[in-house]
Amino acid sequence: MQVGPMILTGYSALNKLLGREVYTSQDQLGGPQIMFPNGVTHELVQDDQEGVNAILDWIAYIPKTAQSYPVALKSAADPVDRPVDFMPTKSPYDPRHMLAGMRAPDGTWVSGFFDRNTFKEYLAGWGKSVVVGRARLGGIPMGVIAVETRLVEQRIPADPGNAESREAVLPQAGQVWYPDSAYKTAQAIKDFGRGENLPLMIFANWRGFSGGTRDMAGEILKFGAMIVDALVEYKHPVFVYIPPNGELRGGAWVVIDPTINDKVMEMYADTESRGGILEPPGICEVKFRAADQKSKMHQLDPVLMSLDAELETAASDMDVAELSNQIKDRETALMPLYLQVAHEFADLHDRAGRMKAKGVIRDKLEWKSSRAYMYWRVKRRIAEDELRDGIMAAAPHLDHYAATDKIVEMVGDAYESDKGFLEYLVSKEFDLNEQVKSLKLASITATVKAMMEGLDATEKAAIVSGI
Repeated sequence: MQVGPMILTGYSALNKLLGREVYTSQDQLGGPQIMFPNGVTHELVQDDQEGVNAILDWIAYIPKTAQSYPVALKSAADPVDRPVDFMPTKSPYDPRHMLAGMRAPDGTWVSGFFDRNTFKEYLAGWGKSVVVGRARLGGIPMGVIAVETRLVEQRIPADPGNAESREAVLPQAGQVWYPDSAYKTAQAIKDFGRGENLPLMIFANWRGFSGGTRDMAGEILKFGAMIVDALVEYKHPVFVYIPPNGELRGGAWVVIDPTINDKVMEMYADTESRGGILEPPGICEVKFRAADQKSKMHQLDPVLMSLDAELETAASDMDVAELSNQIKDRETALMPLYLQVAHEFADLHDRAGRMKAKGVIRDKLEWKSSRAYMYWRVKRRIAEDELRDGIMAAAPHLDHYAATDKIVEMVGDAYESDKGFLEYLVSKEFDLNEQVKSLKLASITATVKAMMEGLDATEKAAIVSGI
């Protein structure tokens, strides 16, 4: 609460320990200006009433049991098939508008990805280069992680107990993971999966990790590895979506690649997004250097080809020098053009179509219709998980992949379509339940058979009669 500090030791006791009057209030030790920016406090409220409301809002995302998903709420006011009006731009923007929508200057409502008035941000004061919260998609509760594209600041307050201490203001660029925001990401993933059982939506728009001396000393490698650990342990659907005009590069791709946990993770890319380890200028610096560009010029440019021919037949040193200068001038004039073409060619490899062709994403999406697509996908994944869990409980010898094969066998062609799969589950619910019961009976029979192997008829009869 705004006027409720969280402390370990009162300021009076600390003053006695230090032997002088250093601290004048509890707020200096654990007030909102300390506990909100450091991530200890998830949310800042003004009074008890607002605090109770915040608790109830959070409880709405808690499932009934440790094995179930939170309850989905129907919302006719915000249909799932509506378009997403807010368009992320190449210039910095507020990612909260992409998630929740915004009021335009003319007063009209610009809708975001999730249901209106359902997105709630947590840990807003800490690790500001990442935005985390909870929201609903077609009424389905979800955990959300998005990326801040604007420049933010991390403030480290001065310590009154140290006269030499000064407040530090550290700028943090957008689309970059820093130690605090990487830790925040890992913690949010664990929170969503531990007890809340939320499907997770990650809007991936990172260019990588900050690797400066300060950040390396700040254990950014450890916190980045914690993101991988959290995803490996996650047991519920995870959807990674590169939004329009977003990009996923370098080490950022590595820590959220679906192969980390292919049982639950899927990756999607918008048709206007980019993805790859290196950006086009970087890949050209490695794969198409200046010498390679000049070589290509001499293969393609008719002027250079003519000058090369003249150079071979030059009779005097003066002619050779003049022709060499003309060749050099021509290469200098062509270099910007060839570099631009090389960048464009490299950029073609980073687009959604190429990512899908290489199998690193499941599908490419159009932003306007992405809400409806992801709603049906999330709903289908939840239903499939529940069916798979039932199969694995009935037949414990089946692992995740074998249970998935069994589902494909049970539903046939309907497995390929999200809507078709859900419709099949509804229309054939009784038949599917009977098949799961048959699996359970077969599994029990096989187990009992194995246990009774080696017993004679009298022993077997004695066991059966005792049941």
